Amino acid sequence: MPWTSSESRYSTVSVLLHWLMLVLLVLVYASMELRGFFPKGSGGRTLIREVHYMLGLTVFVLVWFRLLARSLGPAPKIFPASPQWQTVLARLMHWALYLFMISMPILGWLITSAEGHQVMFYGFDLPLLVAENKDFAKQVEHWHVLIGTIGYWLIGLHALAGIYHHYVVGDNTLLRMMPKRG
Repeated sequence: MPWTSSESRYSTVSVLLHWLMLVLLVLVYASMELRGFFPKGSGGRTLIREVHYMLGLTVFVLVWFRLLARSLGPAPKIFPASPQWQTVLARLMHWALYLFMISMPILGWLITSAEGHQVMFYGFDLPLLVAENKDFAKQVEHWHVLIGTIGYWLIGLHALAGIYHHYVVGDNTLLRMMPKRG
């Protein structure tokens, strides 16, 4: 079944969502970095901002499917087994990434609502979460930017850990999440 993991690999759904989330997160970050190429108030900058919102909310929706897929059975075992401290660190990292993928879209939606702007999600107007309050928007934006910066580090450390396990330790950590070949 594509939703359940085997003893040696994550489920097809988990693998697909993992790599799709990476692409979406790259695009979310890129959209905010690229907005500086457009003058404030321009159509291009507005489009980039709306793409950022839509992709961020897509991450929010998909992370729940990842959590569902993950809850349907145990993770594939790592061979050879990692030391307990690495297992604990890995669990903390995964939960930090999940918290990141849940909190960032909510914070972004709060900012947009507090600025008095409607959020479009694939053609649907989402409700405002709070009344217009520019001071609150600035406070939440501070946290959104800070957590976004932390997110760069979390994603980078996660990738480095996978590479370390594959090339230095030589275990199957990375292979468990790779797409199937042929």
